Amino acid sequence: MPVLNAIAGYAEEMTGWRRHLHQHPELRFECYETAAFIADRLREFGVDEVHEGIATTGIVAIINGQGGGPTIGLRADMDALPILEATGLDYASTIPGKMHACGHDGHVTMLLGAAKYLCETRRFAGRVALIFQPAEEDGGGGEVMVQEGIMDRFDIAQVYGIHNAPGVPFGHFTTTPGALMASVDTATVVVTGKGGHGATPHDCVDPVVAIVGMVQAVQTIIPRNTYALDEVVISVTQIHTGSASNIIPGDGWFCATIRCFDPNVRTLLKRRFVEIVEGHALAYGVTAAVDYDWGYPATINHADQAAFAAEVAIEVSGANAVEANGRREMGSEDFSYMLDARPGAYLFMGIGDGAGLHHAAYNFNDDAAPVGASFFARLVERAQPLA
Repeated sequence: MPVLNAIAGYAEEMTGWRRHLHQHPELRFECYETAAFIADRLREFGVDEVHEGIATTGIVAIINGQGGGPTIGLRADMDALPILEATGLDYASTIPGKMHACGHDGHVTMLLGAAKYLCETRRFAGRVALIFQPAEEDGGGGEVMVQEGIMDRFDIAQVYGIHNAPGVPFGHFTTTPGALMASVDTATVVVTGKGGHGATPHDCVDPVVAIVGMVQAVQTIIPRNTYALDEVVISVTQIHTGSASNIIPGDGWFCATIRCFDPNVRTLLKRRFVEIVEGHALAYGVTAAVDYDWGYPATINHADQAAFAAEVAIEVSGANAVEANGRREMGSEDFSYMLDARPGAYLFMGIGDGAGLHHAAYNFNDDAAPVGASFFARLVERAQPLA
């Protein structure tokens, strides 16, 4: 079963929604205009309930099916990124320094398309909860929505989400049971020594050499403290210190992103990182303050729901376009909090060639929106069929 005919008929309208959202990007929890646009469309479709102001600007909308049954949750993130757009499109961002560089405008459009179809047809039992979430990129809006009780308040039994994937063939889906995306933690280390003239290092306590030693040493954690088959990344991404060629600075700092899939490995990584930094600080005679920020946990699909979602994707795109046991990704996603709270699954959907996610030239492929909307709609009809 390909794209649903009714949803194919929405294609031009969906393109208009997406390009409007693309022109008006908003960051983090400040998605006020985005939420208002979504709420207006939902009311036009005739959804039964629109609950606004969750996690500041999040929305949960309810569509009632025919007869009793459980509630299935469908989620779309809606925030943009602090990036100056470089696409040159006639519908490019109108707000300098902000753009939809991750396709959340497309995610919203897919869920709106599914909502319109489900309101018109209502060929399902129970209810659908449409979850429009702010602050996926920064702020953990998924966690906040869960903490504010959406799963219990709306009696959501299972929950699903999609992320677009540029560079993956158009309409291809991939997912996997178990861990799909990594946890992400950020370590920031401030090193303080004693500055002075570069010609008299014996009168100084040099933080530069201490930072160099720490950065090199933390790279030994993966090959010497974790199992060889564990999937782990430690990337030092910033080092900042110094002001002139002949001055030894008094302090400096570096930071790292740390990613894995196993909670026990995650705990080990923090312990060894802190031990190594503190040990090197003692060896070099400096002080080191470690700010280790626990970020999003790993996104872990529930096996039955991942298999079911793959079956639905096959209906939409065909067996040759669906990988049900795909490769894990070291990126992270705060849909992980929703999967911690309820059974469900997350999938990637290919949108064809184009610039990658978080790139200033990225642009969502509007032809992909009906594919994602059809997936969401069929997921509901299959999960909660009429008697």
